[in-house]
Amino acid sequence: MNQKYSAATSTRTLGEPFKNRRARALGTTGLLLMLGIATGGVASAQSATAPVPDKSFPESLTSTKDGTLYAGSFNLGGVVKVTPGGKPEQFIKPGANDSRSVLGVLADEKSGTLYVCSNDITGFGVPGPGDAKGTWLKTFDLATGAPKGSFAFKDPKSLCNDIAIGSDGTAYISDSLNPVVYSLKPGGTALEAWSTDPALTPAKDGVGLDGIAVGSDGNLYVTTFIPAKLFRISVKDGKAGAVTELKPSRAIDHADAMRAFGDSFLLIEGAGRLDKVTVKGDEATIETIKDGLTEPVSVTQVGNTGWVAEGKLSYIIGDNKGKDPGPFELKPVALPK
Repeated sequence: MNQKYSAATSTRTLGEPFKNRRARALGTTGLLLMLGIATGGVASAQSATAPVPDKSFPESLTSTKDGTLYAGSFNLGGVVKVTPGGKPEQFIKPGANDSRSVLGVLADEKSGTLYVCSNDITGFGVPGPGDAKGTWLKTFDLATGAPKGSFAFKDPKSLCNDIAIGSDGTAYISDSLNPVVYSLKPGGTALEAWSTDPALTPAKDGVGLDGIAVGSDGNLYVTTFIPAKLFRISVKDGKAGAVTELKPSRAIDHADAMRAFGDSFLLIEGAGRLDKVTVKGDEATIETIKDGLTEPVSVTQVGNTGWVAEGKLSYIIGDNKGKDPGPFELKPVALPK
């Protein structure tokens, strides 16, 4: 999801790329930084939307097996949770553990940890809670919400975007402003630069690494937002190997969040689509599951349902700033069998 943060960072370097990210989903012709009809052959799924607080601009979404949804807030900070059929309740208070605006969130039930990307995005005119500087990965107890850890990005011009967890419990974190994937091993005390490659370098006035997921083959897969691309980072014995750009079966537009989906992936396109992505060799088959979403930013799977967060970020940092974004809801989408 993407955006950088520091007030010390220039508007050109941070503000414009981030705006590119989300307003494009509304069909605007200029790049502004960071559901229609489902395809046939889908399993039964939830039909009622799940509400989140007004003007909370969710930027990322995760879930647990019991169907509880967790959404971070781009502007308010903190994390709300919504139990099946329930109302949203504050789980992580804004500013907790010195957190700021929240981008990526990921629930890891095995370790009992909620991972949270915390960014100071005052440079975008979004102050968020607190006054802590820099970019951080924060961890919280998944059962109680109590703080567990805090891990700084070394480069002050970074943007913690999203998180994936490997089979050994290692967390992998994307940095949208640098061609680096960081890692945090179980019990680790600091982030490590796990993989870096020129192919992942953000384009001029673009936005780099965004979505991140571990595939069924054990390799790591990432997206870049602007221009929209898909990459595989080979993994052997926990170490990063070659970075390979994948060839999509059709053009993708503002590749955002990505989550593992069986032997495939779920992918959010900021242009308004939820896709299924199947990788064979160096090619990626893109199948649209649902189109017509309003500025979608993230997806999480609960059983046969894909829950989608519509961030509507153009209403806080883009062309629609100052206009009423309307209610915010997490939308259920039936997933293919």
